Order: sequence, then structure tokens, then C-alpha cells
Amino acid sequence: MNNSIWIDSVSLPEFRALENHITTDVLVIGGGMCGILCAYYLKQAGISYVLVEANLIGHGITKNTTAKVTSQHGLIYQKIEKGKGMEHAKLYLEANQAALSRYRELAQTIDCDFEEKDSYVYSTSDSMKLLEEVAVVQSLGFSAQFVSEPKIPIETQGAVKFPGQAQFHPFKFLAAITKDLNIFENTFIHRIDEHIAYSDHGSITAKQIIVATHFPFLNKHGSFFIKMYQERSYVIALKSALPLDGMYIDDAKGGLSFRDYKDLLLLGGGGHRTGHKGGKWDALRDYAKVSFPNATEQYAWATQDCMSLDGIPYIGQYSVNTPGLYVASGFNKWGMTSSMVAAMILTDMVIGKENDWQKVFSPQRNILKPQLLVNAGEAVFNLLTPTPKRCSHLGCALKWNDAEQTWDCPCHGSRYEKDGTLIDNPSKKDAIL
Repeated sequence: MNNSIWIDSVSLPEFRALENHITTDVLVIGGGMCGILCAYYLKQAGISYVLVEANLIGHGITKNTTAKVTSQHGLIYQKIEKGKGMEHAKLYLEANQAALSRYRELAQTIDCDFEEKDSYVYSTSDSMKLLEEVAVVQSLGFSAQFVSEPKIPIETQGAVKFPGQAQFHPFKFLAAITKDLNIFENTFIHRIDEHIAYSDHGSITAKQIIVATHFPFLNKHGSFFIKMYQERSYVIALKSALPLDGMYIDDAKGGLSFRDYKDLLLLGGGGHRTGHKGGKWDALRDYAKVSFPNATEQYAWATQDCMSLDGIPYIGQYSVNTPGLYVASGFNKWGMTSSMVAAMILTDMVIGKENDWQKVFSPQRNILKPQLLVNAGEAVFNLLTPTPKRCSHLGCALKWNDAEQTWDCPCHGSRYEKDGTLIDNPSKKDAIL
């Protein structure tokens, strides 16, 4: 399978591995977009920090993003308004708009193909929920609009338009902001005791620790293994397809997404819970054959996303009982914007500054949501499934992914090569085959 368009076009700076014991004020674990932005803003704040990455920076989930920066995360605002009220919806919007502004500000001095684009969420079945979303967002003071006929090759019931959003090249962006950061690559943290993190060849003593490892790897705290699951989704990049004037995504699970990058159309979709069956690349290619018969496929890749119980990321203190230990996860397929939100909130928390957005994203919020029962049922079923092929995370039965030739865990999303070599966390060890 091809690499994504981002990894195939830009090389990132390289950093040495940690081979001794060091001391710092803040340790950031995880070298994706979120961890790197945390490190960047800690440096800007004059805080002593170290970032460690198990492999190479940007080469986990970040390399497979579609790189949209937007406050429009599906039809999230009516969900927040119904569940938490208008104040929470307003704070969520403010946080994400501030993240967009931060990217825009940085892009003024970085060549990262940053482009302002309008963002659209469309529906193929129901215009009323679109109109409801517009009403809620407009009441928050943002100029969302209902568009009756979005310009995409699919029959819809309309779309919600967010003007002035953005897209960019994530690896060009990372290449610029990581050059002078204090980073160690190939440094896998396998254990944390109190304020000491241990890798195979070194250790780090830190007053505060930020876990930005996509899926949190410390099972003892936070109950993230029940508060989240992971989804696979797929992208193909098409040349000679219809050019678009914005970024589009279906409000329905498994629907299609569209965005341009130069002369390519990035077509996404085919999503499913990791370890389950889904449309995968076949669904995208079947659609492309009909809608873009003259287009040619240039790239194809897949990604994985942590899904929270209520559609809002978990950003803040790792658990009630872990002062000085922080987490950022559950970005619900909006990793670029949420990474910046996390960096802003966690930098404030580290330096002891009050942040109004913190209560919206708190990992300690109520978990009594319908998805909790789904996650629990999935775990029980797969723990009881009789097969010798087990995930090394918590022991769930692994499922064979024929499209990608991997072993996938339907409980928490760990993935392994055919021979059992670990690909994606939360597992820290190879599979039991």
C-alpha cells in the first residue's frame, strides 16, 4: 500500500535516541501533531521540557491525516447544546476557532500549503438536522449557513457551511516547527513510576508529564480502555477528478469526505470500528469509478482515530488521582484542530493558568453514555472469544484484516503485522499468536 501524500513528499528532521538519565520540568510522550505542538508552546512559554517519540516524529497517526483545520466537527453543536447546554457549545466553538487562528498565525511564517477553505457537513437523508445545527451555531455568534445544493457529485439534502476554515500540509508544518525542539526519537516509554519515565536505554525525571500517544497507554488510571474505541478509515488521492471549492464530509457514519490538495482530490470514507468489517478502499474505488471515470488513483492509505463517548476529546488531567499527569486523546477524526486545542489547554494547565475551555474537555466528565455499553459489550465478547491469537493489551481476540494484512483488536484498536509485530497502540508489546 502506498504511503500517504504527506509522507511521500517531505522528509522530517531526525533526532537521536535517549541513552541516559535526564531531568526536566515537563515530559511530553508522543511525537505526533499533538505532542509536538505541546512541546512547541512549552518552549514558547520558557518551560523546561523534553519530548520522546517511540519511533519517528509524525510517523504514527499524523502521517495519515487529511489535514483539515476546522471548528466544524460533524453536527457536534446541537449535540453539545442538548447534552451540556449553550455555554459548553460556545466554549467548544471558541476553543476550536482559537486553534484555527493559531495555525493561521504560524502559517504566515511557514510554507505549509495553508489555504483558507469553507467547510461543509452534508446529509443525504435529512435537511432538518442541518437546519437545526445552523440555528444553534448562529445563536453562538458564528456565521454558519445552510446550503441547499453543495457542489459535490453526490445527491444530498443540503449542507451546513462554516466559512473561513482551512487545510494544510502537515509534514511541511512539522518540518518547520520541530527543527529547534528538544526531541528524542526511537525512545519507547514502557513504564512510569511516580515522576520517572523509563525507556529501554534511559529514563527521564519530570515534575509533570503529558501523555499524547494517540490512545493513552497507562491502563491503571483514567479508564480510557472503556471510554474510547478506535475506527479505521480510508483515503484515495485521485488525479483528474472534479475540482472542489471547499472541504466536505457526510454527517452519517461511514459516509464520504472530499478535499483538494493541489491537482489531487482526496476522497475519504469506508470507515468502520477497528477489527470489524467495513467499506475500506473498495467502497471509495467503486464510487470513484462512477463519479470520476477519467480519474487515476495516485495514492491510497488508511488511518485510525480514537473515538470518545460523547464526541468531545479528552484533554486535561489523566485521572482524579494523578496530579501533574495529563492526557490528550479521543479526537474523533478531528486530530489537527484538536491537537492545537490540547496544546493550548495543557500548556496553561502546566503553568498553572486558568483556562475556560478546560471544563468542556475534562477527562473526568460523566461517562454514562450509550456508547459505554457498546464498548463494554465489545470487550466482553472478544475476551470470551476462544482463539489463541490475542491482543497483548488486555487479552481480546484478534481479527484478521485481509485488506491491510494485519491483526486488529476490536476492543481498543491495537494493530499488529502478520507476524505479530506491534503497529498501533494502546498495546505496548507484540501480539500473542
